[in-house]
Amino acid sequence: MSLAAIKEKAATLKAGFVESGAEPVDCPVLLPADTLLDLYGEDIRTRAFLTHDPVRGEVILRPDFTVPVVQKHMAEGAEPARYTYAGEIFRRQEEHPERPSEYHQVGYEVFDRADPAGADAEVFARFSEALAPYGLRAVVGDIGILIAAVEGLETSEARKAALMRHIWRPRRFRALLDRYAGRAPVPSSRTALLASPDPLSLAEPMIGLRGTAEIAARVDALRADAQDPVLPGDQVDLLEALVKVSETCGNALEQLRDIAVDMPAIAGAVDRMAARCEALAARGIDVTSLMFDANFGRTSMEYYDGFVFGFSARGRPDWPLVASGGRYDALTRQLGQGREIPAVGGVIRPGLLVDLEEAA
Repeated sequence: MSLAAIKEKAATLKAGFVESGAEPVDCPVLLPADTLLDLYGEDIRTRAFLTHDPVRGEVILRPDFTVPVVQKHMAEGAEPARYTYAGEIFRRQEEHPERPSEYHQVGYEVFDRADPAGADAEVFARFSEALAPYGLRAVVGDIGILIAAVEGLETSEARKAALMRHIWRPRRFRALLDRYAGRAPVPSSRTALLASPDPLSLAEPMIGLRGTAEIAARVDALRADAQDPVLPGDQVDLLEALVKVSETCGNALEQLRDIAVDMPAIAGAVDRMAARCEALAARGIDVTSLMFDANFGRTSMEYYDGFVFGFSARGRPDWPLVASGGRYDALTRQLGQGREIPAVGGVIRPGLLVDLEEAA
């Protein structure tokens, strides 16, 4: 596989998106690190390449295009808008050292508040058409349904916020859920800490970055959490049933509507999924065979907060997704400096398409 072949494939894909009405955009390779650190926290350091510029301070090699495209649109874009781009991104691969840390992406993004379901269907249909020759397996999901379920839980706002932070970390989410439901014991170290009338008096000399006031505030928060009532078991059972939904879209919609009878907080999100299915069908997508997985996107798509989708290569479980995307309305609010607009988009890895062509 040559770099020239990858660039040629990327140019072809980008040209197709331009023909569909997207405006081509370029993004800098070096981005200010503070924006991404604010979005993802210190975890971003384990997944991206950061360095120091003597003038600009800490900078990061572009880990994706979505954040700079959103920033560009929120600063100067008109509505509605469609963008496409192509270029290299850089990701650390500590968990998958066999994968390249530098590779190409081609993307298509839609900013349109008039018809979110239609925009979701438009993006998925564009990708489905571009990828049709490769025989990929498509799957969709909707993180917005899980978000709505957490928002509707009968528990404190602090516990909801903690669960929200870990929606994209399923194991941590599960551990919190079990603890809040009383299904897992409280760690003995925490029990001892909260039993002490003055925990700081037992502390060793402080060597970390946190001060006394910050530590005391955290202890107070843990004490408040310990006073919260146990999360009702039936709500935990409904959440477990929700994340296990994995069916074709029509059957999944029926299951989710059944769950919504006892969990009305998700009803609106399920209605939005139904509208999306109708919009997909109107664009020629066979939703009777399209797979829906309620867990899809929870480990790799942190800024998506609604519809998500991915295309994988059959017979290559060792590969990352060939293409992926979804809706990221909340990201536009975070980066919009008081403005927001519903947005959805996705990316394709042209290098993997070249690999598939060479293997055919």
